[in-house]
Amino acid sequence: MPHAITINRAGGSEELNYESIDVKDPGPGEIAIHQEAIGLNYIDVYFRTGLYPIDKFPFIIGMEGAGVVTDTGDGVSDFSPGDRIAYAGPPLGAYATDRVMPAKAVVRLPDDIPFDTAAAMMLQGLTVQYLIRQTYEVKAGDTVLFHAAAGGVGLIACQWLKHLGATIIGTVGTEEKAELAKANGCDHTILYKTENVAERVRELTDGKGVPVVYDSIGKAMVEPSLDCLSPRGLLVSFGNASGPVTDFNFGMLAAKGSLYATRPTLMTYIADPDNMQLMANELFEVVRSGAVKIAINQRFKLEDAAKAHDALESRSTTGSTIFTTG
Repeated sequence: MPHAITINRAGGSEELNYESIDVKDPGPGEIAIHQEAIGLNYIDVYFRTGLYPIDKFPFIIGMEGAGVVTDTGDGVSDFSPGDRIAYAGPPLGAYATDRVMPAKAVVRLPDDIPFDTAAAMMLQGLTVQYLIRQTYEVKAGDTVLFHAAAGGVGLIACQWLKHLGATIIGTVGTEEKAELAKANGCDHTILYKTENVAERVRELTDGKGVPVVYDSIGKAMVEPSLDCLSPRGLLVSFGNASGPVTDFNFGMLAAKGSLYATRPTLMTYIADPDNMQLMANELFEVVRSGAVKIAINQRFKLEDAAKAHDALESRSTTGSTIFTTG
């Protein structure tokens, strides 16, 4: 019997309910999937709490998974039952053992990429791809600041940035996380709770600042991030872990050096299935080569989703976290 984590209203982790579900047959352009592994991401918390509104309940959250095609609907020619697939993005509904979704929303998973690795890296890995390869194309010799360097996105980013020849400054919350970030390629770490981030960045760059800051923290890091940038530098705000950014003062961009700021989202970059497959192929290649290793540091059974959310929100997790369905 298929099972899923459902929510009936926005709220805390106690709203996550494990229950049996009915799964419809795939319609035109759709495929049915049995999921082997599911990824946990902070965006799941945003949907659960209502920061990102849900229109209709009950609802199944989750944006990332990997598994096997079990059936196909009319008009699907790219996939057949037995094919290995992975995905990261809409439609939501990943917190389930089985689901149906559009064939255009998944990519083919190579045989040499395990299901758990795929579920742990698709959303975070594709996020890193668009951040460092498209939003700001990092080049060898660049120095970049990456907040939350020991998180799931951060650890992948540090390794990939090092592979590209960049120097990485990463912010972290503890000495343990600093060591983890350094072990994954981060050149310099800043303990944001006890150190002045902007001052340290200026010290590390001989006063120049950095051309780009990648910020998933949000509200608490906007001004410090801007103070880290060199003239005409770019702030890439891609998350809200400390709360959403409101009342942004565009005048700061002029005052602090003709700066740029952008709020990109993965969904824009993967809306084109062809571009999504190209992004995935590049991700698979850096993982295959060993340049990027995916650290699955937490594993939970799907029915323990509430425990996983509590761990994520308390910032006690490192690397990637997955749910298993077995």
